[in-house]
Amino acid sequence: METQDGAALCFPQLSNTSCRKPVSPQSKGAQSEAVLLQIMLSSISVLTAALNLLVIVSVSHFRQLHTPTNILLLSLAVSDFLVGLLLMPGETLRKTACWFLGDLVCSLYNSVSFMITSASVGNMVLISVDRYLAICEPLHYTARVTERRTKLCVCVCWLCSVLYGILIVKDDLTHPGRHNSCYGECVIVVDYITGTIDLLVSFIIPVTVIVVLYLRVFVVAVSQARAMRSHVTAVTLQCSVTVTAKKSELKAARTLGVLVVVFLICFFPYYCVTLAGDDSLNSSSVSFVLDLFYFNSCLNPVIYALFYPWFRKAVKLIVTLQILQPGSCEANVL
Repeated sequence: METQDGAALCFPQLSNTSCRKPVSPQSKGAQSEAVLLQIMLSSISVLTAALNLLVIVSVSHFRQLHTPTNILLLSLAVSDFLVGLLLMPGETLRKTACWFLGDLVCSLYNSVSFMITSASVGNMVLISVDRYLAICEPLHYTARVTERRTKLCVCVCWLCSVLYGILIVKDDLTHPGRHNSCYGECVIVVDYITGTIDLLVSFIIPVTVIVVLYLRVFVVAVSQARAMRSHVTAVTLQCSVTVTAKKSELKAARTLGVLVVVFLICFFPYYCVTLAGDDSLNSSSVSFVLDLFYFNSCLNPVIYALFYPWFRKAVKLIVTLQILQPGSCEANVL
């Protein structure tokens, strides 16, 4: 009996302080389910990293794709790539196995998870602002939104995300494992004040900005679409600009609108559970909605493939290794 109990512990040599393994070794059915779950989550993680790597290579390599909007998509793809490379494997380890990486790595992982998540939210806000300026203020768009300014905004977004990820779990970083009840566990618990700040910074404020901007874009886009169908060359918009937007800008607004809607659908459940008062990221409810939020990183490249012909062309050139040929960066993918 003692041998069986020892086999069920993460660290048998620490019988009094070790956590128990998530799956009991006596239950073969539970073991099989755990293996299948690990395979499924690992496959999604690899797929997420691979698809977003294709986006990163596409936008970075082909010169035609070096536009402000695509730079924002590149930044989003980087955060999604890190989700597939770091966060998904970490969640799989916490959910289906013991945490063998130590308390310090656990604290760093929790900090990085906040960094990447806040960077994703920040990128979505920047994308919404970009579409707002392109549709509502098209006469000033090319002058205001340049590659240099967009890159600067992206750098500021990531810098703020890194600082936020450090500050939000600073107590956990200075005292690793303070919330763990046993060895082999990796949890994070935030207090009321920290949780409220995170709710405002990562959810209420950015979601409000995104929704307001896209409602504005939607109203203006509908007005402009009607104007184009009526062969009207100009239409007075609510933002006091008399202009008809290009069809390409309207199409881009619709595509990125789908991206934002899918993001919000995957994003809302996590904070709904958080608002319900479940502040431990180790619970099954939060684990599920967190997986849903991370799964959004896998859906984004699929949306690009469905709506962006340039992405399909770029992927074809990448997969066939034509990007290794001299001058391939000048290839026509639009």
